[in-house]
Amino acid sequence: MRVIESLEQLEELVGQEVAVGEWVEVTQEQVNLFADATGDHQWIHVDVERSKRESPYGAPIAHGYLTLSLIPLLMKKAIEMRNVKMGVNYGLNRVRFMAPVPVGSRLRARAKLLSVESIESPKNRPDLKGAQVIMQVTVEREGSDRPVCVAETISRRFS
Repeated sequence: MRVIESLEQLEELVGQEVAVGEWVEVTQEQVNLFADATGDHQWIHVDVERSKRESPYGAPIAHGYLTLSLIPLLMKKAIEMRNVKMGVNYGLNRVRFMAPVPVGSRLRARAKLLSVESIESPKNRPDLKGAQVIMQVTVEREGSDRPVCVAETISRRFS
């Protein structure tokens, strides 16, 4: 776990790999709950027996968007930003799902800091200092050389 004490310290790390997280298992329960939340009940995700018989992966696989939505959890296990009062997701660039995630896989995030730019404070909170942060997050699967997802995440942090 990488600890970063301030937005100023973060800014000094632009261009560097800033964190590699802990492994987190993807469970069938997570996949089923995501299927319920999104309405995507395709058998390759939720039908364990059929997936074992018919899927080229030999098991159910996580939705690509589930993998993407795990990035905040994976990053929480990779980096701790101290002295930040608030952070919000602002968007994504260049998302790619490069390999399947069979249920039971363990994933982690590897993050490279691409940019940190000052932004205006919220109008109702002029006391806050803001920065827009872009990171290239690579989601890795334990035992595989190929990443499962790569995305540029855009967040806004306020201290």
